[in-house]
Amino acid sequence: QVQVVESGGGLVQAGGSLRLSCVVSGDIFSINVMAWHRQAPGKQRDLVAGITSGGSTNYADSVKGRFTISRDNAKNTVYLQMNSLKPEDTADYYCSSDLNLKGRIAQYRYWGQGTQVTVSS
Repeated sequence: QVQVVESGGGLVQAGGSLRLSCVVSGDIFSINVMAWHRQAPGKQRDLVAGITSGGSTNYADSVKGRFTISRDNAKNTVYLQMNSLKPEDTADYYCSSDLNLKGRIAQYRYWGQGTQVTVSS
């Protein structure tokens, strides 16, 4: 029905950069907020950054000035540009999409399967 597919994770040295992508597809009427979250081993999943359909953004304090979220509404795609990466950024990164399905009134949140980011010191 809806597929959320992340890509772009990998291993990078501290100070390096990575760009994550997330494509949402399926029987979609509209997408409101798209966001990136991360979960390190043994820790809870936390919001990293979010962006509305109008382009308003918010960031976790720990990534402000280093990460940039953007989206292409025509492609139902959200990106996360991560610069100046630190070892503490190591985690599984998950994309979420708050959307309305065609013919449905309620909004649902869909999650991707996650992509691993490892930052070595």
